[in-house]
Amino acid sequence: MTTQDTDEHRGVVMTGEDGEEGRKAFYILIEARPGREDDVVQMLRDIRACVENEPSTGPWYAVRHSPTTFAIFEVFPDIAGREAHVAGGGGDIFRDLARMNLILACPAHVQKVDVLLCKAVFA
Repeated sequence: MTTQDTDEHRGVVMTGEDGEEGRKAFYILIEARPGREDDVVQMLRDIRACVENEPSTGPWYAVRHSPTTFAIFEVFPDIAGREAHVAGGGGDIFRDLARMNLILACPAHVQKVDVLLCKAVFA
């Protein structure tokens, strides 16, 4: 491995405010290092396995924007639920800096967002 393959970064960058109480979400933009796309898909599977046991994590989606660009959208009933998620297994995965530096081209951009409207179930 060359230095270029493992240029270190801090794993995640979080932006946004907690704001007023109410439904909250994260929108997380993830950029894979070229050739590490399958590793990022596995990371998404690992995170999904963690959120299955989190009572305050509601709808959870992993999406792909392009061959190397992915995202997670996950919803919580309130700020406390979002904070519990960060403290849980999914957060542990993002705190694994060795793994993040190996597979991500840059820190994952975690955006705190408010849920304004939603559809509760599929028709």
